[in-house]
Amino acid sequence: MQTAHVKRAFKYRFYPTDEQAAELSRTFGCVRKVYNMALDARSRAWTMEHRRISYAETSAMLTDWKRTEEHGFLAEVSSVPLQQSLRHLQSAYSAFFDKRARHPRFKTKKRSKASAEYTRSAFRLHHGELILAKMREPLAIVWSRPLPAGAEPSTVTVSQDRAGRWFVSLLVEDDIAAVPAVTSAVGIDAGLTSLVTLSTGEKITNPRHERNDRARLTRAQRDLSRKQQGSKNHEKARVHVARVHARITDRRRDFLHKLTTRLVHENQVIVIEDLNVRDLLGNRTLARAISDASWAELRSMLEYKCSWYGRELIAVDRFFPSSKTCSACGLIREKLPLNVREWTCEGCGARHDRDVNAAATLLAAGLAVSACGAGVRPQRSSSGRAVGSEAGIVMARAVASPPPGTPRGGVEVNR
Repeated sequence: MQTAHVKRAFKYRFYPTDEQAAELSRTFGCVRKVYNMALDARSRAWTMEHRRISYAETSAMLTDWKRTEEHGFLAEVSSVPLQQSLRHLQSAYSAFFDKRARHPRFKTKKRSKASAEYTRSAFRLHHGELILAKMREPLAIVWSRPLPAGAEPSTVTVSQDRAGRWFVSLLVEDDIAAVPAVTSAVGIDAGLTSLVTLSTGEKITNPRHERNDRARLTRAQRDLSRKQQGSKNHEKARVHVARVHARITDRRRDFLHKLTTRLVHENQVIVIEDLNVRDLLGNRTLARAISDASWAELRSMLEYKCSWYGRELIAVDRFFPSSKTCSACGLIREKLPLNVREWTCEGCGARHDRDVNAAATLLAAGLAVSACGAGVRPQRSSSGRAVGSEAGIVMARAVASPPPGTPRGGVEVNR
């Protein structure tokens, strides 16, 4: 049985003393300050001199900043998180130059996550006690689960969320054994009424965590709007709103973890649709429901869990007409409005549930592509219009042949 050697983060909640909370808050502020100063220096150098500044140059700048009277406070906190912020900025620029991300933006106290990263030289973990640099006492961590036997953290990241909760994340190297191989495969169609519909016919109801807590969230936000900005009552009301959001997020993530773990353990091959969630959020009517469903996080969990446990994940192109294609004969309907939840194939007479049929069609396309090695993304002409999908063509050959005189499926791309 194969074993995956991965880097894995274990996140725990802890409860700092007043002295530790003050030290960490100062560190968070200094990390933001150094990141913003380095970003400003690199932006100015490029704008005025058309010159790139390296990480080594920003590191030398940090040494000079600490010696000035204006920024002498930077020397009062551990230097490791400050150096790590410069490395993060370098990584952000590398992603920007590789066209994988936007240009780095300045950090703010309200918008950016409050966090600091410590490397091995800035912390000590011994017998379950974690002591960070510039601190005399260990953090009061709630060890909700043990670290892997013999694991030594390479980095420790301390953070505070908007609800005021403190967390520590330990990055370790872990060996994850692949689960026993199975023969089953499943196609997954994402939705709103049913979060996912499986090709087996099973429908997983969407728990709608945000909608269930919407009344509580509305009351908290209304209460916040009535408080004077800058007052202590305003801060208390803001934390109350953040706690409601945190409750929603935690419950959603817990549900998705349980669902994806079950799917990965029960199936050797999982076929999903390559949805463009960002564009779907442009629908003002459905944006809130789509955000609550969290399809992107669902896919992300499936990706890394399949990689860990030796499963295969196949993503079929979003232009593949899975809903309009008959899973029995491959016939593609010209139109299938969203309000039509059941339909009858004109070619073979099969009666389909819209979502179950889409999941079954995705499974057939994914398995066919996996078997023959064809691409699942349609080839595009020079005009930019999709002209065909190899996945659809292969899928149509994999299902039963349609009755004489009926068109074959898999060549249209309009959904």
